[in-house]
Amino acid sequence: MKPEQNICVFTGSQGGTLPAYSESAQQLARDLVARGFGLVYGGGNVGLMNVIADAVLDLGGHVTGVIPDSLVSKEVAHRGLSDLRVVQSMHERKALMAELSNGFIAMPGGIGTMEEFFEVLSWAQLGIHNKPCGLLNVSGYYDPLIEFPDHAVSQDFVKPKHRALLLVESEPAILLDRFDEMLAAPAAKPFDPSIT
Repeated sequence: MKPEQNICVFTGSQGGTLPAYSESAQQLARDLVARGFGLVYGGGNVGLMNVIADAVLDLGGHVTGVIPDSLVSKEVAHRGLSDLRVVQSMHERKALMAELSNGFIAMPGGIGTMEEFFEVLSWAQLGIHNKPCGLLNVSGYYDPLIEFPDHAVSQDFVKPKHRALLLVESEPAILLDRFDEMLAAPAAKPFDPSIT
């Protein structure tokens, strides 16, 4: 059965150097399923992407993967998902993930993870959606990155109200508590992919 709300998780196609990264992915999976959230993610069977997808599935949760056809042909698509959507481009992938999701979390990852996350954060700044956007700062992974928006505020390139859109927590449950508060607020503005 499909859940009423989904959380999109952007994360790496690699596992990283610390066991804490995989452990946090598994804990986030447990917290998502316990709260009745489905997972939306990039559809891969590699790295932390695979860890969180498998953990949600093992717990009986619902997982929707969204993957471009070019990556399916390289055999990185996860074939055991509840729902696998194959799209034509990265742009279509990101728009569909945003449309299907009620909030966005970036776990540790590389350039693609950051690009996907900051795109949805910029859409929140522009008022395209009002869904929560959070960094799961496992073992201080995002510490250097978190300094940047604060610097941008100090230099008057980012307004404090827009910096406040970026939620940061080190524990999955605490981050999801903050998501719950935002999602319980008046109806969230639906994502309109035609605006992007």
